[in-house]
Formats: sequence, structure tokens, C-alpha cells
Amino acid sequence: MKATLATIAVLVLALSCTPEAVQVEENGLSFSLEAVKRLHELTESSRVAGQQNPRLRASIMYLCADPMLPQEFLPLCKQRGASASLARLAMVPVDVCEICAFAACTGC
Repeated sequence: MKATLATIAVLVLALSCTPEAVQVEENGLSFSLEAVKRLHELTESSRVAGQQNPRLRASIMYLCADPMLPQEFLPLCKQRGASASLARLAMVPVDVCEICAFAACTGC
């Protein structure tokens, strides 16, 4: 009986710590880890393009107009200081965030 309860407890803990449950907080807003991963991918691909076009390197705000940007970032795009917030979110170490070892990450 105790083994069964222990197994169930471990399964519940394992299922509750999925990437969808992890939230990254920035500037009073909360974003899913999956959305932050997508933002990271967009900034990485833009950095490669930015090596050829210096204007793209100058501002991260072009991401707000990108149709591939997850919708949950749109409220942030409308805030003052959005460029700095997006830059910080793009630098969140998502692999460390998955185990909630980063201060901005919660939900594990």
C-alpha cells in the first residue's frame, strides 16, 4: 500500500513539473516556458540575420511585429521598457529554468 502511494506521489510530481507548468516572470507579467523558448529561438535566428544587417542588432523591438512571436508577449510589447524586458527574457537560460534553478522561473 505504501509503495503504491509513493509511486502515485512520484507520478504526480513528475507530471506537475512539465514545461507548460513553468512560468517565467518579467516586469510583473508571467510567461510560459514554451513561449520564452520560442522567443529565444526568434532572437537567435535574428542574430544570425543581424550579422548581415546592423539595424536588426540595434533593437529587439522588431520582435513585437513578428507574426511568429507568441501572443502572450503582446501585452509586454505595449509596455514602456519592452525592449529591455524582451532582451532579458531572451537571455533566460531555458535549460536551467526547466529545473527551476533560475530566480525568474516558478512552477516546479
